[in-house]
Amino acid sequence: MATSGGPEPPQRRLSRTYTTGTFSTEVFDSQVVPSSLASIASILRVANEIEAESPRVAYLCRFYAFDKAHRMDPNSSGRGVRQFKTALLQRLERDDESSKANRKQRTDAREIQDYYQKFYDKYVKDLDKAHGDRAQLAKAYHTAGVLFEVLVGVTKTEGVDVVDEKIMSTGRDLEQKKEIFAPYNILPLDSAGASQAIMQLQEIKAALEALRNIRGLPFPPPKKNDHITGERDVLDWLKVTFGFQKDNVANQREHLILLLANVQVALRPAPEPLYKLDDRAITKVMHRLFKNYRTWCKFLGRQASLQLPEIHHDVQQRKILYMALYLLIWGEAANLRFMPECLCYIYHHMAWEVCGMLSGKVSYVTGENIKPVYGSDDYSFLTKVVTPIYKIIRKEAESNRNGTAPHSSWRNYDDLNEYFWSVDCFRLGWPMRAEDNFFRQRVEGSNIAQMQFRRRKQKQPARHLNKTGFVEIRSFWHLFRSFDRMWTFLILSLQAMIVIAWSGSGSPTAVFNNAVFKKVLSIFITAAGLRFLQAVLDIIFNIKAYHSLSFFFIVRLLLKLLVALSWVIILSACYVHSWENPTGLTKTIRSWFGPNGTSPSLYVIAVIIYLVPNMLGAAFFIFPNLRRWSENSDRYPIRLFLWWSQPRLFLGRGMHEGHFTLIKYTLFWILLLASKLVFSYYIEIKPLVGPTQRMMAFNNIVWTWHEFFPHARKNIGAVISLWAPVILVYFMDTQIWYSVYSTLSGGVTGAFMRLGEIRTLGMLRSRFRSLPASFNARMVAHEQPLRRSYFFGRKAVPVDPETQKMQAAKFAQMWNEIICSFREEDLISNRERDLMLVPYSTTSYVSTVQWPPFLLASKAPMAVQMAAEFDARDPEKRDAELWRKIQSDEYMRSAVEECYESMKKVLDKIIQGEAEKKIIDELFSEVDKHIEGGTLLANFKMTALPSLRDQFVDLISCLVKADSADGDRVIILLQDMFEVVTHDMMIDEARVKLESSHGPLARSQSKRGQLFATVKPNPAVLFPPPKDEAWSEQLNRLLLLLKNEAAMDVPTNLEARRRIAFFTNSLFMDMPPAPFVRNMLSFSVLTPYYNEEIIYTKKTLHEENEDGISVLFYLQKIYPDEWDNFLERVECENESGVWEKKELELQCWASYRGQTLSRTVRGMMYYRRALELQAFLDMAQKDDIERGYKVTKTQEDEKRQALSAKMEAVADLKFSYVATCQIYGIQLLQNDQRASDIKYLMRSYPSLRVAYIDECEERDERSSLQKAYYSVLVKAADNENQEIYRIKLPGAVKIGEGKPENQNHAIIFTRGEALQTIDMNQDNYLEEAVKMRNLLEEFNADHGVRRPSILGVREHIFTGSVSSLAWFMSNQETSFVTIGQRVLANPLKVRFHYGHPDVFDRLFHITRGGISKASKVINLSEDIFAGFNSTLRRGNVTHHEYIQVGKGRDVGLNQISLFEAKVANGNGEQTLSRDIYRLGHRFDFFRMMSCYVTTIGFYFNTMLVVLTVYVFLYGRLYIALSGLEKSLLTRAKLENDVSLQAALASQSLVQLGLLMALPMVMEIGLERGFRTALSDFVIMQLQLASVFFTFSLGTKTHFYGRTIFHGGAKYRSTGRGFVVRHEKFAENYRLYSRSHFIKGFEIMMLLIVYNVYGASPSSAIAYLLITFSMWFLVGTWLFAPFLFNPSGFEWQKIVEDWDDWNKWIYSKGRIGVPANKSWESWWEEEQEHLKYTGVRGRILEVLLSMRFFLYQYGLVYHLHITHHHKNLSIYGLSWLVIVAVLGIVKIISAGRQRFKADLQLMFRLLKGLLFIGFVSIVVVLFLFAHLTVGDLFASILAFMPTGWGLLQIAQACRPLVEQIGMWDSVRALGRTYEFIMGLLLFTPVAILAWFPFVSEFQTRLLFNQAFSRGLQISRILAGKKKKVSED
Repeated sequence: MATSGGPEPPQRRLSRTYTTGTFSTEVFDSQVVPSSLASIASILRVANEIEAESPRVAYLCRFYAFDKAHRMDPNSSGRGVRQFKTALLQRLERDDESSKANRKQRTDAREIQDYYQKFYDKYVKDLDKAHGDRAQLAKAYHTAGVLFEVLVGVTKTEGVDVVDEKIMSTGRDLEQKKEIFAPYNILPLDSAGASQAIMQLQEIKAALEALRNIRGLPFPPPKKNDHITGERDVLDWLKVTFGFQKDNVANQREHLILLLANVQVALRPAPEPLYKLDDRAITKVMHRLFKNYRTWCKFLGRQASLQLPEIHHDVQQRKILYMALYLLIWGEAANLRFMPECLCYIYHHMAWEVCGMLSGKVSYVTGENIKPVYGSDDYSFLTKVVTPIYKIIRKEAESNRNGTAPHSSWRNYDDLNEYFWSVDCFRLGWPMRAEDNFFRQRVEGSNIAQMQFRRRKQKQPARHLNKTGFVEIRSFWHLFRSFDRMWTFLILSLQAMIVIAWSGSGSPTAVFNNAVFKKVLSIFITAAGLRFLQAVLDIIFNIKAYHSLSFFFIVRLLLKLLVALSWVIILSACYVHSWENPTGLTKTIRSWFGPNGTSPSLYVIAVIIYLVPNMLGAAFFIFPNLRRWSENSDRYPIRLFLWWSQPRLFLGRGMHEGHFTLIKYTLFWILLLASKLVFSYYIEIKPLVGPTQRMMAFNNIVWTWHEFFPHARKNIGAVISLWAPVILVYFMDTQIWYSVYSTLSGGVTGAFMRLGEIRTLGMLRSRFRSLPASFNARMVAHEQPLRRSYFFGRKAVPVDPETQKMQAAKFAQMWNEIICSFREEDLISNRERDLMLVPYSTTSYVSTVQWPPFLLASKAPMAVQMAAEFDARDPEKRDAELWRKIQSDEYMRSAVEECYESMKKVLDKIIQGEAEKKIIDELFSEVDKHIEGGTLLANFKMTALPSLRDQFVDLISCLVKADSADGDRVIILLQDMFEVVTHDMMIDEARVKLESSHGPLARSQSKRGQLFATVKPNPAVLFPPPKDEAWSEQLNRLLLLLKNEAAMDVPTNLEARRRIAFFTNSLFMDMPPAPFVRNMLSFSVLTPYYNEEIIYTKKTLHEENEDGISVLFYLQKIYPDEWDNFLERVECENESGVWEKKELELQCWASYRGQTLSRTVRGMMYYRRALELQAFLDMAQKDDIERGYKVTKTQEDEKRQALSAKMEAVADLKFSYVATCQIYGIQLLQNDQRASDIKYLMRSYPSLRVAYIDECEERDERSSLQKAYYSVLVKAADNENQEIYRIKLPGAVKIGEGKPENQNHAIIFTRGEALQTIDMNQDNYLEEAVKMRNLLEEFNADHGVRRPSILGVREHIFTGSVSSLAWFMSNQETSFVTIGQRVLANPLKVRFHYGHPDVFDRLFHITRGGISKASKVINLSEDIFAGFNSTLRRGNVTHHEYIQVGKGRDVGLNQISLFEAKVANGNGEQTLSRDIYRLGHRFDFFRMMSCYVTTIGFYFNTMLVVLTVYVFLYGRLYIALSGLEKSLLTRAKLENDVSLQAALASQSLVQLGLLMALPMVMEIGLERGFRTALSDFVIMQLQLASVFFTFSLGTKTHFYGRTIFHGGAKYRSTGRGFVVRHEKFAENYRLYSRSHFIKGFEIMMLLIVYNVYGASPSSAIAYLLITFSMWFLVGTWLFAPFLFNPSGFEWQKIVEDWDDWNKWIYSKGRIGVPANKSWESWWEEEQEHLKYTGVRGRILEVLLSMRFFLYQYGLVYHLHITHHHKNLSIYGLSWLVIVAVLGIVKIISAGRQRFKADLQLMFRLLKGLLFIGFVSIVVVLFLFAHLTVGDLFASILAFMPTGWGLLQIAQACRPLVEQIGMWDSVRALGRTYEFIMGLLLFTPVAILAWFPFVSEFQTRLLFNQAFSRGLQISRILAGKKKKVSED
């Protein structure tokens, strides 16, 4: 373990920032000790612990620590050592005299000896004898060991050489015992832990015994300093053989034991005996652990190093050795874990060494017996195997230049791993050759010549490795290259439809016409051309990887190119041969084939031959089994055949699904594509053909500008303007059709899944009776598992009453725990809890099933009133009719029966007198007799029954209070009840019988006094009765049933209702039957954490923002009912009382309503609570279940303690939770509050483990300090961190993306067969946690041809109530994680991993690269790559909706935009990735289509939506300014073009957000009802949801496009707080300027120019249809940030924003000035992507910017000053204006620099002259050149875009501009443009802010949902927080 033997573990390093002022003179412990002095940390900790008991001994401990520190570092050279020693010395000087005064002995030596002896006797001896708690004993031994070390040191310091032998013997004893009580994680494997409950499990014993079989293993002789403790096992042999780290061995030992034990106990049939490890368990684990390795060996044609011995008894040991070796390699591999085939390579050689050593083989290299080539020294595996590979990974990552270098210039994790996909990897050798190409880094720039010279001199080959197999080049051509089949299909379909539409009739049947059919066949020439394009792209994109490409791969690329070119030529020539009257070149080509005939048969034959590969592909598609077999085959003919169709890769083989799944998604896509093509043909294409033909035939064009090609035929420009937007819509609308069909498919599937069957409290009440049976069928384990039910569920099986009662009892335990968790979370009040609980104990108080009181509340009083007022028509059937009415309500019947039986039990218990008992028995006998005879109403008057109920309620109330002072009142109540029954209810005959001289009443009164009043010798009434929990529960329940209180709205909390409804509904859904907890799959939960909030501090909760809102106040208003419930729970009346008494609980209450780590940990720890409860239901006997789970957990008798310990042991066996808090070590060092919060979480949840990276300083062999990095696992022990494992790393962990690296370092500490990934903004619920074992059974269920590798889990977005934006985002995200994921998984089979709470097959993924990818930038969306990787490696991702996990989302517009920007960045990088390329090529056609539209296709199509607007408007600008439109409209009425209108209408639908709304409406309708869905949709539109979704288009488009063009993708922290603050205008401008505002202004200018200069459409409806959506887009993009900004229209805020804007825009940007302080700094940041883009990116940016010159070119010819001249010189003269303006800007800029402060007057004169000159020129032009005011405005429209275009070009060409000295002018021009745009945006907002109602309207618009839950947001945002003063 980490604390035993070997060198002392180093401590956290003090960084430079924290070396000053870090050390307190009050407390010294391990948190502040410099890393180079790590060994004194425990001494200081002990000193702090014993300070109060013995100050002098504490002083001596500190003095000894100081002395030891000085001896370790006498020169104080370590980081922070000098400060630490100074502070410690000051503390010693201060404490010396005061502690000496408290000394009890004469000398310090005697003092510490005396204290040590007493401590040893009291804590060590006594606890040892009493077999005390293990944790206490471990701490006692540790403290005593430290004291003994100090004692020896102090004794020697005082000159006493000999310590008493008795004390020395205790010291030796301590050294031995300390090894025994070493820290442990789950399994205490030392001798002291043998008695622990978990170690008594038979499966653990079996696994442990198997590992300890070391027979025949050649252990080397122990080294001098080795301490061998306990029994050795196979892992110890591997450690001493290969030099693995000690803690790595300990970690993997526990890992392997738990793995084998869990598999062993789950075997069916069960192994006999269980304590012997079954071979099936070993084989199963080995198969899953080595499946990828075996596949790798088979792929490379190598024999797997898994040879087994011939001796049967040694087979099991050898298998365990192989598994242990792999796990040890994996556990120490660090970043190499992202390279699974690299690990296979390492394992392959090390396993071969193991096999050779054990079989006595001789090395053919050395001629000696095989032995490890890297030796067996400590850390040899890390330093000699892992570190060299790690170094090349790190060097390559450094070449990335923090994400700014092109992907093609460095090797990422995938490149390095794919090196091992080729047999060439074995050239690396073993030991690995440092000079191999693998270890060579790419050389750039001037170093290339030097490296070539050095290689020539050393005669080394010049070859080096760069990219491997794939190059990520920034280009949109990746979309075509990855999904070429889709684009080919769409292009060919478009071509065919145009050909058919162009024919005379335009009917689809025209294809059967020979001429038309012949033209349609031309699509194959296009197909060949597209294939040629694909071949060209393959060569271009693989150029930078040519060094790593095999010869055959290069040959294939070249052959593909040649064959594609050949087919283009052949098909074109054959097609020309079929023409009837060719001319020109076509005639010449046809002459090659001879003069005879025009038969197309030659072309048809060529087409058939061309289609042969496609036919074979179709055969593979129809028979997926054949495709899977062929792709996995190693036969050379098959490999050669497949080599042509696709390169042979280790990934992507055998991914095809079974026939049934194939049919489902094929049918889906056939219907979708058919609908799309029909719509496109009739609505988009066919209506355009006629106008296009007329347009092409028209030649008389009157040009209004200088046309360069005035005599061009066919009006190509106009045709392109008309067709381009329609074609873009054609390519884009597949996404729309997918939205429609996925909505329908998801809705139907969800209905069959039985979603939403229970969605209201009424539905819950109506089906509650069937819950116990459903719960028992699905959630309770059975010896014979029930068959899984599908769709409509299984038929009800009749059960006997005893079984039904036991089912209800088990259900009650679970139900009550769920309700109690609701109360703990403050979702319900105490009253609601009591109403919803079922009695914990079912020990026969009543014979009926007891339902929760909220179902029965007011039922009994209603029945009483009904009986009292009942008047039957037939007196003889009065009883039967009354009972029939009561039975019509099942819950009323149950309430009546339970109340009657309970009344009997209560009276029987409290009435002790014999006579009274007889009387009561007589009365009840009489009643029972009449009930059975149906004559109750004939013999008892029911009119007095309400009075009897009231008196009985008073009696029960007294019994509940149990106040002895109420004894007399109880007697009176009993007498009153007796009189009511006998006088008011019983008929005279019955009463006379009771009161007769022979009756029981007369006999009792003749012997004693008054009835019920007897006191002596024994009281007749027992009051108060003895305390009994079950009795108290029953009384409270009876009181609730009898009181006339309605509970129809219980629970009132909406979240509680939602959770109960979903849980109860899920019990009727299809899920696997639950196994016994002990037999279930084990699993872990992993949560990555960096530096987010854990528990809100008091300061955070009280801190008010600028509007006077504190977080706590906000939460109180958002969750008013939960706040009241919290006050009730902590028994406080107000907030101030809570702060005084329950401060920490209040902090937790607030934290549990935010997106904090504490909320996540609490939720995930419900898994353990659920497992313990389920283990109780599995293992408890009948009497234990009847007594209840609560009794078992609280009572302390030996039997129940043993059961409780076993429950906890099983929970430990099945579940572990690791929070990987990456910088926890630094937080400890800084005394950060977050470190204390993490420690609090570990104390609150003892099974929680925290893993972190420890950056340390430690001395190397030369005694110099070096950085070292460790993965550390800690737990809480005795309120302190206890280190369990410390595993050294080869270097810094974070060399790629942070989150996956953080997960990767901690994954070695997880356990089990499954792993759930949970982000720290997620939550969980107890009622969902109980379904986890059902979910895990999905791994063993039938989900197609492959076992599931990822189980998808749905989410509930819990942040939807915060604001309208949060509600929009919540609904959008909910639809994605439910109906969206449902369709992806079934029928499409393309679901991946999206960062959701999915459950991974842990063994599958740890052997295949982990649960995410970590390469810098390219894997920015790291989670989805886990899904890609899993699918490519033949995994299967499913989705399940009977279980859910909570998740928080961003709630403010800026947060949401940052999140969407990050996702868009990630999708841009995915577009370039090899994973998408391989999925696009390895999927069949229809899965490829699904993959496209559900991943990067969604973002590309979103960009096409915006691009369509641009293309349409620029096309219209062209035809309007050129004169084409005016000329053409004279003859052809194009404004009535139906197809164009339809295309634009579909586009407007997208902009209005209906694309998002369709799945959303369907899912809400399924789960909450379609009426609710419709109303929610209407409310969302009224709250401007369309504005929000349209605004999101801009975010997605901008960041997706920029990422592909220029890069710049990065993680964007959104924060997860509550957003109710007002964002400054400047902040919004900075965030949205480039993504929305500039584009909005550009589209607005296009619309203005088109409206002014375009021909007016004849129909206003047509004009609105065409332009309304665009104006809506403009308004949304320009003003949505202010519309959704709290207080965005409050005047005071507007004034402050204006001041802030002016200060920001004019601030100078200097070094260190952040972007939010200076416009110049921000402007530089916005251009940062251009600094790192390549030449291609700069050229592209220049070309795109040239579109702005079109305005000037077109508009200058429309100026009156031109007098309608069309000479090109006019355009040239217009540039003089641009040059003049730029010259003026330059003169002003130079003047400002030249004159500065000394010559300000000169500068003013210069500006004045320039102004006068400008005015003079304008006046002259007005007077002599006929310039008009309209010309001035037109000039603004013309020259403003030109200036912006020049500005963009200057930024793209910045190096050149800086060289010519114009950059300052460019910056000045940029500032001017930014100021103008800011002013245009600010002015409308400021005008609206004048009107107060606008601000009020906006507040209600933003926070309507919050209003509905009690949030008085208007007061909050106005800063009028009400102050409540408490007297």
